[in-house]
Amino acid sequence: MRSYEQENIARIRPYLPECMVLLKRNGAFPLDGPCKIEAVGAGVRNTVKGGSGSGEVNSRHFVNIEQGLEDAGFTLVNKQWHDAYAARFSEAKTAFRKDIKRKAKEQKVNFLAASLGAVLLQPEYDIKLDLSADAAIYVVSRLSGEGNDRKNAKGDFQLTDSEVRDILALDAGYERFMLVVNAGGPVDLTPVANVGNILVMSQLGVEGGATVADVLLGASYPSGKLTTTWAAWEDYCQTGDFANRDDTRYREGIYVGYRYFDAAGKTPLYPFGFGIGYTDFSMGDPHCTCTGSRIMVEADIANTGGLPGKETLQVYVSCPPGVLDRERKSLAGFAKTSELEPGQSQPVEVSFDICDLAGFDADTARYVLEAGTYVVLAGTSSADAAACCTFELEQDVVVRQTKNLFGRTDFNDMAIGPKEAFPSEGLPRLQLDLSHLEAEEVDYDCPAPDISELALLTDNGLASLNMGAFDPRRGALSVIGNASQSVAGAAGESTSALKDVGIDPLVMADGPAGLRLSKEFYVDEKGVHSVGLPIPESLVEMLPGPMQWALARKPHLRKGIEIQNQYTTA
Repeated sequence: MRSYEQENIARIRPYLPECMVLLKRNGAFPLDGPCKIEAVGAGVRNTVKGGSGSGEVNSRHFVNIEQGLEDAGFTLVNKQWHDAYAARFSEAKTAFRKDIKRKAKEQKVNFLAASLGAVLLQPEYDIKLDLSADAAIYVVSRLSGEGNDRKNAKGDFQLTDSEVRDILALDAGYERFMLVVNAGGPVDLTPVANVGNILVMSQLGVEGGATVADVLLGASYPSGKLTTTWAAWEDYCQTGDFANRDDTRYREGIYVGYRYFDAAGKTPLYPFGFGIGYTDFSMGDPHCTCTGSRIMVEADIANTGGLPGKETLQVYVSCPPGVLDRERKSLAGFAKTSELEPGQSQPVEVSFDICDLAGFDADTARYVLEAGTYVVLAGTSSADAAACCTFELEQDVVVRQTKNLFGRTDFNDMAIGPKEAFPSEGLPRLQLDLSHLEAEEVDYDCPAPDISELALLTDNGLASLNMGAFDPRRGALSVIGNASQSVAGAAGESTSALKDVGIDPLVMADGPAGLRLSKEFYVDEKGVHSVGLPIPESLVEMLPGPMQWALARKPHLRKGIEIQNQYTTA
């Protein structure tokens, strides 16, 4: 492993526990030390480190949960469970691949195109549990990626019957049992909501399995907060036509996530901003001040439990009713404590500019703060935020004036009528000085840039700027993960045909979890070339065996040209 890889891993490792969210605890964790543990569920051996498609990252190593537990000194019982599940999953994958081929043939589309984003649902299974260890975990795993939406189906958004059965059996059979969710988005946990310990591992990259072991042992602790609302499928906003690939209308408007649940009066399983730790915290009365249009909210947060931990102060604002339809409250800012030992406290401050609260008036193309009483709330999640101060605007304040350049849509955003107001009587009222505020006017009539270089280009040169990585000898290059002539595996690149006139190519990266570059490459006089399969691994398994073999063959290189590697960090 190269030094930069070691440095990258050392840099990310301390942050991984802070990305995990503890939803429930009953005091059974952390464990006193490594022990015999029954670790089952698809995510123990097949832990998801990122996602499919652009979520894949080619790293040199990856610690799954099975390896992470064993490296930490745990003894895993019932390892044959994973061999049996692998056989069952292989059967399901074969049927899944055949189904994609059938659909591609019926729809007369390319097989690879039909495979992009397609995700195999976790299958039902019947594998015996052991129930003889000292502790247990069950890891629910879900893969997701570009090209496809999550489905309201068992094995995706819903738990399978097999998962529910085994989670409940393990919770009943062990005093120390943890349900771990290894997924990039919500899963409906309604059938197992009474389980005593629930941890959202999410997708932690290359050191995910080692971090889970640390958290089980208390070597580190989860301190993250949910960035999505977890609820039953039927409780989410159903407005919109998200399945229409050709013309999607986002009719839900501002009512996304917690904004919808607040306005519709629905109670989710776990609200936006929620997350607990191995210890308990208390928050003192917030103190609010202001300078100009900026508001500061400060509160003392104390660790009242018996273990170290971190907590997050979250500040929301409720805008007054007016012409614009507004959410009941909106997140204005947040700040996290440093590590607090038992009995230790720390003042935490969150500040925000009220101009960032402005709503958009489509009729006038203005961002505006409407007149009325604004209520500021503070808490440790969107559900427990309580009113702490107010401020008043006697008249509308225009923050930014823009222009409508593209006409109106053929639909109106969903609107939810009057919302229950937060009580404001008796709260401190801030006196803001807005005399310095002037509405920003956005000018779209920009002066013409200096394009003397472009003026010298031929029609072919100008066309090349719009073609991307295009080789006149070979035509257009692949659009899937190997379209760069300068960096092997980069997703896209502008033309390199204009270097002689001083226009260098621009290389685009692909991967929300890091840079998804080819693991191996070589350079010759024709450019940079990937070695092996130039497409994401999630698509490789969809190819026929002979094609996989042909694409994976090592090239015969002449003397002096060597294969190099460029492993990256998820």
